[in-house]
Amino acid sequence: MKEQRFFYVPDAAKQNELPEEEAAHAVRVLRMEMGDEMMLMDGEGTFYRATVAEATKKRCLYRIEEALPQHRQWNPHLHLAMGPTKNMDRTEWFAEKATEIGFDELTFLRCKFSERTVIKNERIDKILVSAMKQSHKAWKPVLNEMTDFKKFLETVKDVKGSKFICHCYEEPGLGEKKLFKDVLKKDEDTLVLVGPEGDFSIEEVKLAESLGFQSVSLGQSRLRTETAALVAVHLMNLVNQ
Repeated sequence: MKEQRFFYVPDAAKQNELPEEEAAHAVRVLRMEMGDEMMLMDGEGTFYRATVAEATKKRCLYRIEEALPQHRQWNPHLHLAMGPTKNMDRTEWFAEKATEIGFDELTFLRCKFSERTVIKNERIDKILVSAMKQSHKAWKPVLNEMTDFKKFLETVKDVKGSKFICHCYEEPGLGEKKLFKDVLKKDEDTLVLVGPEGDFSIEEVKLAESLGFQSVSLGQSRLRTETAALVAVHLMNLVNQ
Protein backbone atom coordinates (compact mmCIF):
# COMPACT_ATOMS: atom_id res chain seq x y z
CA MET A 1 0.00 0.00 0.00
CA LYS A 2 1.38 3.39 -1.02
CA GLU A 3 2.27 5.66 1.89
CA GLN A 4 -0.15 8.55 2.38
CA ARG A 5 1.50 11.95 1.96
CA PHE A 6 0.44 14.86 4.19
CA PHE A 7 0.83 18.55 3.28
CA TYR A 8 0.11 21.62 5.39
CA VAL A 9 -2.15 24.06 3.53
CA PRO A 10 -3.77 26.83 5.62
CA ASP A 11 -7.28 27.57 4.28
CA ALA A 12 -6.94 24.48 2.10
CA ALA A 13 -10.64 24.56 1.13
CA LYS A 14 -10.24 28.06 -0.31
CA GLN A 15 -7.08 27.30 -2.30
CA ASN A 16 -6.17 25.01 -5.17
CA GLU A 17 -2.38 25.14 -4.96
CA LEU A 18 0.20 23.92 -2.47
CA PRO A 19 2.37 26.59 -0.77
CA GLU A 20 5.79 27.00 -2.38
CA GLU A 21 7.77 24.83 0.06
CA GLU A 22 5.14 22.10 0.10
CA ALA A 23 4.96 22.15 -3.70
CA ALA A 24 8.73 21.77 -3.99
CA HIS A 25 8.64 18.76 -1.66
CA ALA A 26 5.73 17.18 -3.53
CA VAL A 27 7.13 17.66 -7.03
CA ARG A 28 10.91 17.59 -6.64
CA VAL A 29 11.36 15.20 -3.73
CA LEU A 30 8.34 12.90 -3.91
CA ARG A 31 7.97 13.30 -7.70
CA MET A 32 4.20 13.41 -7.48
CA GLU A 33 2.32 13.58 -10.76
CA MET A 34 -1.16 14.38 -12.03
CA GLY A 35 -3.70 12.01 -10.48
CA ASP A 36 -1.61 11.12 -7.42
CA GLU A 37 -3.50 11.26 -4.16
CA MET A 38 -2.46 13.45 -1.23
CA MET A 39 -3.84 14.45 2.15
CA LEU A 40 -4.04 18.13 3.03
CA MET A 41 -4.24 19.46 6.58
CA ASP A 42 -5.36 23.00 7.37
CA GLY A 43 -4.12 23.01 10.96
CA GLU A 44 -7.60 23.90 12.20
CA GLY A 45 -9.18 20.48 12.50
CA THR A 46 -9.84 19.24 8.96
CA PHE A 47 -8.02 16.90 6.60
CA TYR A 48 -8.79 16.95 2.89
CA ARG A 49 -8.34 14.02 0.55
CA ALA A 50 -7.12 15.53 -2.71
CA THR A 51 -5.53 14.62 -6.02
CA VAL A 52 -2.82 16.38 -7.98
CA ALA A 53 -4.47 18.37 -10.77
CA GLU A 54 -1.27 19.78 -12.28
CA ALA A 55 2.42 19.45 -11.43
CA THR A 56 5.25 21.55 -12.85
CA LYS A 57 8.79 22.24 -11.63
CA LYS A 58 7.64 24.95 -9.21
CA ARG A 59 3.89 24.47 -8.77
CA CYS A 60 1.51 21.78 -7.60
CA LEU A 61 -2.22 22.32 -8.07
CA TYR A 62 -4.74 20.07 -6.39
CA ARG A 63 -8.40 19.14 -6.51
CA ILE A 64 -10.20 18.37 -3.25
CA GLU A 65 -12.13 15.11 -3.36
CA GLU A 66 -13.40 14.92 0.21
CA ALA A 67 -13.33 16.97 3.42
CA LEU A 68 -12.59 14.91 6.54
CA PRO A 69 -13.29 16.80 9.80
CA GLN A 70 -11.23 15.29 12.60
CA HIS A 71 -12.23 14.41 16.15
CA ARG A 72 -10.26 16.24 18.84
CA GLN A 73 -8.20 13.90 21.00
CA TRP A 74 -8.70 16.17 24.02
CA ASN A 75 -11.36 18.74 24.94
CA PRO A 76 -9.66 21.50 26.98
CA HIS A 77 -7.13 24.08 25.80
CA LEU A 78 -3.59 23.06 26.81
CA HIS A 79 -1.11 25.96 26.97
CA LEU A 80 2.60 25.69 27.84
CA ALA A 81 4.65 28.83 28.55
CA MET A 82 8.38 28.40 29.07
CA GLY A 83 11.70 30.19 29.31
CA PRO A 84 13.64 28.98 26.24
CA THR A 85 17.01 27.30 26.67
CA LYS A 86 20.32 28.97 25.82
CA ASN A 87 21.00 26.13 23.36
CA MET A 88 18.22 26.49 20.76
CA ASP A 89 18.56 22.85 19.70
CA ARG A 90 16.99 21.85 23.01
CA THR A 91 14.08 24.27 22.63
CA GLU A 92 13.50 23.07 19.08
CA TRP A 93 13.59 19.46 20.28
CA PHE A 94 10.91 20.30 22.83
CA ALA A 95 8.71 22.03 20.23
CA GLU A 96 8.89 18.99 17.96
CA LYS A 97 8.20 16.36 20.62
CA ALA A 98 5.46 18.35 22.36
CA THR A 99 3.62 18.74 19.05
CA GLU A 100 3.88 15.02 18.40
CA ILE A 101 2.37 14.36 21.85
CA GLY A 102 -0.28 17.06 21.50
CA PHE A 103 -1.02 20.49 22.97
CA ASP A 104 -2.66 23.71 21.79
CA GLU A 105 -0.54 26.76 22.49
CA LEU A 106 3.11 27.68 23.08
CA THR A 107 4.48 30.90 24.54
CA PHE A 108 8.14 31.68 25.21
CA LEU A 109 8.84 33.79 28.30
CA ARG A 110 11.55 36.36 28.95
CA CYS A 111 12.33 35.88 32.65
CA LYS A 112 14.76 37.38 35.17
CA PHE A 113 17.24 34.52 34.80
CA SER A 114 16.73 33.91 31.07
CA GLU A 115 19.93 33.35 29.11
CA ARG A 116 18.06 33.66 25.81
CA THR A 117 15.90 36.72 25.24
CA VAL A 118 15.18 36.43 21.51
CA ILE A 119 13.37 33.66 19.61
CA LYS A 120 13.02 33.30 15.85
CA ASN A 121 9.39 32.27 15.57
CA GLU A 122 9.68 31.41 11.88
CA ARG A 123 12.09 28.58 12.65
CA ILE A 124 9.98 27.23 15.53
CA ASP A 125 6.83 27.45 13.40
CA LYS A 126 8.41 25.26 10.71
CA ILE A 127 9.24 22.69 13.36
CA LEU A 128 5.65 22.72 14.61
CA VAL A 129 4.36 22.18 11.08
CA SER A 130 6.80 19.34 10.40
CA ALA A 131 5.89 17.60 13.67
CA MET A 132 2.18 18.10 13.02
CA LYS A 133 2.49 16.40 9.63
CA GLN A 134 4.66 13.59 10.96
CA SER A 135 2.24 12.79 13.81
CA HIS A 136 -0.90 13.40 11.73
CA LYS A 137 -2.25 16.05 14.07
CA ALA A 138 -5.27 17.95 12.75
CA TRP A 139 -4.59 21.09 14.81
CA LYS A 140 -1.41 23.15 14.64
CA PRO A 141 -0.34 24.61 18.02
CA VAL A 142 -0.64 28.38 18.29
CA LEU A 143 2.80 29.97 18.57
CA ASN A 144 2.93 33.34 20.34
CA GLU A 145 5.61 35.99 20.26
CA MET A 146 8.16 35.91 23.09
CA THR A 147 6.79 37.87 26.03
CA ASP A 148 8.15 39.39 29.23
CA PHE A 149 7.12 37.29 32.22
CA LYS A 150 5.24 40.04 34.07
CA LYS A 151 3.47 41.21 30.92
CA PHE A 152 2.40 37.64 30.15
CA LEU A 153 0.94 37.19 33.63
CA GLU A 154 -1.13 40.33 33.16
CA THR A 155 -2.54 39.05 29.88
CA VAL A 156 -3.63 35.70 31.35
CA LYS A 157 -4.69 36.70 34.87
CA ASP A 158 -8.39 36.49 33.94
CA VAL A 159 -8.09 33.35 31.82
CA LYS A 160 -10.43 30.62 33.04
CA GLY A 161 -9.25 27.16 33.97
CA SER A 162 -6.28 25.86 35.94
CA LYS A 163 -3.00 27.77 36.08
CA PHE A 164 0.24 26.29 37.40
CA ILE A 165 3.87 27.32 37.82
CA CYS A 166 6.61 24.66 38.04
CA HIS A 167 9.71 25.55 40.07
CA CYS A 168 12.34 23.99 42.31
CA TYR A 169 11.97 26.19 45.42
CA GLU A 170 10.99 24.97 48.87
CA GLU A 171 11.05 28.43 50.45
CA PRO A 172 8.93 29.65 53.38
CA GLY A 173 6.28 32.06 52.22
CA LEU A 174 5.49 30.21 49.00
CA GLY A 175 2.33 28.20 48.50
CA GLU A 176 2.16 24.47 49.15
CA LYS A 177 3.74 22.68 46.20
CA LYS A 178 1.91 19.53 45.13
CA LEU A 179 2.74 17.08 42.36
CA PHE A 180 1.47 18.34 39.01
CA LYS A 181 -0.02 14.95 38.17
CA ASP A 182 -2.10 15.00 41.35
CA VAL A 183 -3.77 18.38 40.76
CA LEU A 184 -4.47 18.20 37.02
CA LYS A 185 -8.16 18.04 36.16
CA LYS A 186 -9.59 16.33 33.11
CA ASP A 187 -11.52 18.50 30.63
CA GLU A 188 -10.35 21.78 32.19
CA ASP A 189 -8.35 24.41 30.29
CA THR A 190 -4.80 24.32 31.63
CA LEU A 191 -1.89 26.75 31.52
CA VAL A 192 1.47 25.72 32.97
CA LEU A 193 4.66 27.78 33.31
CA VAL A 194 8.15 26.27 33.15
CA GLY A 195 11.16 28.46 33.94
CA PRO A 196 14.48 28.98 32.14
CA GLU A 197 17.65 27.07 33.03
CA GLY A 198 18.16 29.27 36.11
CA ASP A 199 14.52 28.69 37.17
CA PHE A 200 12.08 31.49 37.89
CA SER A 201 13.11 33.99 40.54
CA ILE A 202 11.44 33.87 43.94
CA GLU A 203 9.76 37.19 43.08
CA GLU A 204 8.36 35.74 39.85
CA VAL A 205 6.94 32.74 41.67
CA LYS A 206 5.33 34.96 44.30
CA LEU A 207 3.84 37.21 41.61
CA ALA A 208 2.39 34.22 39.78
CA GLU A 209 0.89 32.85 42.98
CA SER A 210 -0.67 36.24 43.75
CA LEU A 211 -2.40 36.09 40.36
CA GLY A 212 -3.92 32.68 40.87
CA PHE A 213 -1.17 30.28 39.76
CA GLN A 214 -0.63 27.18 41.88
CA SER A 215 2.95 26.06 42.53
CA VAL A 216 3.60 22.46 41.46
CA SER A 217 6.40 19.93 41.26
CA LEU A 218 7.16 17.53 38.41
CA GLY A 219 8.78 15.01 40.76
CA GLN A 220 11.95 14.52 42.78
CA SER A 221 14.37 14.56 39.85
CA ARG A 222 15.86 17.91 38.84
CA LEU A 223 14.93 18.24 35.17
CA ARG A 224 16.38 20.32 32.38
CA THR A 225 14.04 23.07 31.14
CA GLU A 226 13.08 21.28 27.93
CA THR A 227 12.56 17.99 29.76
CA ALA A 228 10.36 19.63 32.39
CA ALA A 229 8.30 21.33 29.69
CA LEU A 230 7.82 18.06 27.81
CA VAL A 231 6.84 16.21 30.99
CA ALA A 232 4.24 18.91 31.68
CA VAL A 233 2.79 18.63 28.17
CA HIS A 234 2.73 14.84 28.37
CA LEU A 235 0.92 14.87 31.72
CA MET A 236 -1.69 17.35 30.44
CA ASN A 237 -2.22 15.21 27.37
CA LEU A 238 -2.48 11.93 29.27
CA VAL A 239 -4.99 13.26 31.78
CA ASN A 240 -7.23 14.45 28.95
CA GLN A 241 -7.09 11.42 26.65
